Amino acid sequence: MTASLTLSPEAHRVLLHLTGQDPAYPDPWPDGSRLTARDLGHLLPLAYRTPGKGSAAFSMRCLVEDEVRQRQPEFTPESCLALYEALVAGLERRKWADLCLAAGALLRCPDGVPAAELAGPARVLTEFMIAAQRLEAPWALLAVAAVAGMGEVTILADEPPASLAAAERDLVMSFDPAGRALLSETGPGSYGSPPESPDAWERLAELPSYLDFARTALESATERLAAIHAGELPYHADKAFTRAEVATLGRVTRLALLRDEPWLPDLLGRLLSLVAVAPTQAKTSPSQALLFEIARAAERFPTPEVITALRAARAATRHAGVIKQLDRMIKRAEPGLADRVEVALRMPSLGFGPGGRMEVALGTHQAVIAPGESGEFALTWRQGERPVKSLPAAVRKEHPDEVKRLRELVKQVNRQVSTMTRALEAGFAAESTLPYATWLAQVARHPVAEPVAARLIWEIEHAPGEWRATLGAPEEPGVPEDAQVRLWHPARATTDEVFRWRERITDERVRQPFKQAFREVYLLTPAEEGATRSERFAGHVVDYRRLYALLKTRSWQTPMLGPWDGGDEGEATRELGTRAGGGAVAPGPQTCGARRAAGDRWRVALHHEYLHDEPGEYALTGRIRFDRHDGGGWREAPPAEVPPLVFSEAMRDVDLFVAVTSIATDPEWADRGQGRHLDYWRETSFGSLAASGEVRRDALARILPRLAVADRCTLDGRFLVVRGDLRTYKIHLGSGNVLMDPGDVYLCVVPERKTDARLFLPFEDDSRLALILSKALLLARDTEITDESILGQIKG
Repeated sequence: MTASLTLSPEAHRVLLHLTGQDPAYPDPWPDGSRLTARDLGHLLPLAYRTPGKGSAAFSMRCLVEDEVRQRQPEFTPESCLALYEALVAGLERRKWADLCLAAGALLRCPDGVPAAELAGPARVLTEFMIAAQRLEAPWALLAVAAVAGMGEVTILADEPPASLAAAERDLVMSFDPAGRALLSETGPGSYGSPPESPDAWERLAELPSYLDFARTALESATERLAAIHAGELPYHADKAFTRAEVATLGRVTRLALLRDEPWLPDLLGRLLSLVAVAPTQAKTSPSQALLFEIARAAERFPTPEVITALRAARAATRHAGVIKQLDRMIKRAEPGLADRVEVALRMPSLGFGPGGRMEVALGTHQAVIAPGESGEFALTWRQGERPVKSLPAAVRKEHPDEVKRLRELVKQVNRQVSTMTRALEAGFAAESTLPYATWLAQVARHPVAEPVAARLIWEIEHAPGEWRATLGAPEEPGVPEDAQVRLWHPARATTDEVFRWRERITDERVRQPFKQAFREVYLLTPAEEGATRSERFAGHVVDYRRLYALLKTRSWQTPMLGPWDGGDEGEATRELGTRAGGGAVAPGPQTCGARRAAGDRWRVALHHEYLHDEPGEYALTGRIRFDRHDGGGWREAPPAEVPPLVFSEAMRDVDLFVAVTSIATDPEWADRGQGRHLDYWRETSFGSLAASGEVRRDALARILPRLAVADRCTLDGRFLVVRGDLRTYKIHLGSGNVLMDPGDVYLCVVPERKTDARLFLPFEDDSRLALILSKALLLARDTEITDESILGQIKG
């Protein structure tokens, strides 16, 4: 049986046009997502041989190559050989060969590589690329050279003998072709190469010699930096390591982070503290490139320790641009902890006692570090039983070093809490769970984590499928150590359960670190049940710069749009659930037995367009698409097939983007905006509520009776109606904008930046709710308003 007979029907259609058997353009157009991994492996060599433009064959070539760049092709021995032969055939025309494709095929040939047959083409490829000095893919070149049996190929020839990159090269030269191909797979690929193999890092971690090298390389780098700081080596800004060494150190850091090696935290902490600052008072550093490369490694395989070390490096560095960049990278790394439940909640106790409290005696005074009502740790002072408002002068004078240490400790513990909180919330969509014993040790009874855990609702699986919810972490006698624990989510609860938890959270004045009891739930609408994409949030005019910043903050990947070629539209995407390479921890000494709900990986995509004809920078939101990753690549799925929790969390993010960045939320936009969007502004500013507005209404129903102005406030549909002495006001629960009765006259109230700390909110991440309450308190006492711009509008 020939290979072509095993192709799918869709691949047969592509094959006819790709080989010129049918020169006409196909109608209907082939669906590339229906091509199997084996289809792609068979078609890729033929696509590589197809020249020219403006033909059906070239169009099919582009279709195949586009699919390969997004998915994982699979080769038979025959198609692997065909790829090598196609690469050789293209040398004369292209003056180059995609060796990353050649090396990658060695890892994607499950039936075995035809080594003897590949040797000849591999030798031709290697010799041509060396003669042409095309050495941009050194590890792929070494892999192909190994297939050819060529042992004397040299790469990185310009590296000095003591270079860490040269040491890595010498080690890799002892690897077989597949081992060398793993190095190519984990580095930057070519434009046409497939995504990184899902198990590439795990396979590299199985090579003991490379794992040993990882530790040695990081130790050597730390010693070099220490010598620079000690004055034993000359200091040159950003010259401590060559470009190749930075790549090597980034690779070994990723490997050690994946393995969660116990020796890594201390070593990486020392390295980062030395690489972040110059040995002088200059704002430069020994190697910004290495600092950022380690941050990129942390984005890929985050641990609490590396994020803490990066935050410390960020605090130490003197360069404003470096600080800004590290802030972005740390924000991208923290949500990734949710995909590594095994390490996300592991934190040092830092010397804190039960409840997160620490007391230190300094002379006749005591320093107390403890979490406040919001959960943030703070340093306070006491003398005996009497609180002291500020740092005592005697302590400042007699114990300056200890005061500095305690202040740094407060920053450190708050960084740890921030990292853990972001990881917990990001884990909702993955439905992450922990064994009960691990949860007790690392969360419920951990002195730093306990104050956070005490404000969250947890579910414990007492029997298979029998989950019981509890606030905080009370004793649960009789629970097996391996029983699973997860965060409670309202999407899994009944309406009555949600009501009861919201009542309790409000009655007990529990301020949750993120929305949980009051978390929005997004269900499929009738229009979405039979649709291929969701248009629920399409058609909103948003502030583009704010949208872009918020997308990045929420770990969405998106290109920058603008008034340039190709900048008119784009897609922002976010992966939900287990990420490739991010959720797994290779067998290592610190794995703790956590698990997550089984299921596919999912990706949500938000289409948006840049509006060129505005004086500001605006964008128009479009459809929302969902993709499922089935192992071979991403395939679009209708909303009805998306797991409810994944769907809800994805739509919650998009609702947040619209709620925060829509021009409808800007109280001054109507005075300065473009006329063609005024209808949208008016309609959306006071229109129907999204899920976030409905939850806000529910929260207000519980908060308002506790306010001094409760008798002046009522909820009426989508408005909070406030009765003042001069007028009656209607505050929209979505936008926060205000209308005045009689006549629904618009009132522009520009919000203050600070929120009244006396206001109790049952969660910390809804600034719009705080804004609505502050406006209600202001307008209920409208005779006390002194701002002439507001009074002038009220009195007309």
